[in-house]
Amino acid sequence: MRAPVRRAAAAAATALALLLTGCTGTESGRGDGGRIELSFQSLAWQKESVDANKQLVKEWNETHPGIHVTYVQGSWDTVHDQLLTSFEGDEAPDVIHDASDDLADFAYGGYLADLRTLLPDRLSADIPQQSWQTTTFGDGVYGVPFLQEPRVLLANTKILKESGVRIPTPGSPWSWTEFRQVAKELTGRGRYGVAWPLKEPVSVTLNLGLSAGGRLFHRGADGRVTLRAGEGDQVVLGIIHDQVGTDHSAAPTALGMGGSDTLPGFFGGKYAMVPLGFSYRQQVVEQAPEGFEWTVLPAPAGSGGLAQGVSPQTLSVSEASPHKKEAAQFIDFLLHPRNMVRLAKGDWMLPTGTTALADPALHTDKDGWSTGAAVAKGLRPAPAQSVRGYPEWKDKVATPALQEYYSGAIGADELRGRLVDDGNRVLARYQR
Repeated sequence: MRAPVRRAAAAAATALALLLTGCTGTESGRGDGGRIELSFQSLAWQKESVDANKQLVKEWNETHPGIHVTYVQGSWDTVHDQLLTSFEGDEAPDVIHDASDDLADFAYGGYLADLRTLLPDRLSADIPQQSWQTTTFGDGVYGVPFLQEPRVLLANTKILKESGVRIPTPGSPWSWTEFRQVAKELTGRGRYGVAWPLKEPVSVTLNLGLSAGGRLFHRGADGRVTLRAGEGDQVVLGIIHDQVGTDHSAAPTALGMGGSDTLPGFFGGKYAMVPLGFSYRQQVVEQAPEGFEWTVLPAPAGSGGLAQGVSPQTLSVSEASPHKKEAAQFIDFLLHPRNMVRLAKGDWMLPTGTTALADPALHTDKDGWSTGAAVAKGLRPAPAQSVRGYPEWKDKVATPALQEYYSGAIGADELRGRLVDDGNRVLARYQR
């Protein structure tokens, strides 16, 4: 999952790093004395995460004198265009950090190596098949999914206790209907029950929709994907729409916000709950005023239980790398269970590996780690994970349509027509 807060300065740092270091050491990928040179472009941005990644690179270099890895800082803001330029210019890093929902064009374009024969059995077996599906395109596997981020409810503990509402747990979550009722009960005295930060509404809507049985994207036997809106797809859509426009339990001003934008209001008691990615807990820990009490609750559940769609963070190998085998060995080192735990804690996310996810450090009640670990069992590939044409549909069709629907500018029928009818015309161009 991409980081919730981006730092624009990292883009300039990336360009400078690429100019100063190059991405492959030499044209042959060997340095002085025949030492193999690899470059690892990381998108870590939080200090804890950057420190963890750099420390692991240092440990690798100290224990593998014949294979030297250079750390290159990348940026989530610019990674797609930057990688495309580097691929076309034959200057791509050997090991590439990205997100699974950004890999399809690179995989189908032949820029990423198929990892099926490169990865050790240990790593292949430790990560669940449902996670591997996020990086499988056609018959190949083009990335190792290693960090994942469920959406949870960050809630003001004091407000919950004073209200007397039932507190949900992963074993007994709120239904979507109960969640709507709770949000109404928490609304009043200048406070909204919930704030939905929907500046980017598509992934939130689709990924949470899985909990209600929503699919929207349907792949036929011929491999083609069509859009069809069923009852399950309308549950989350309808709840958010009605909370804003009917119940007035959701803050309308939050619809244009990013996740971080809602935190000051959350700390100030303006919103009782905010649905956010799991990693936002770090910002709460760092920014909340002294004495602020908060908790992590599971997202509401429907017919699909606690299922959610996710697009994990990934590690891939460039097809142009002259040392694919060694690059895969470095990935295996980074994703050893103990190291995967370090990376997960540094990013405040959850590991995909079953061994790492079972680590006691990720099952403490402090800061909601145990809730996230329990919710992780229901994580599934995002609905449009491998659909070609999805980025255009998201940007040109779905984002503006959902923003207008949630704000009340258009109704459900027009929304359905734009998402489905206009959407299928977009997808058809990619599937001829």
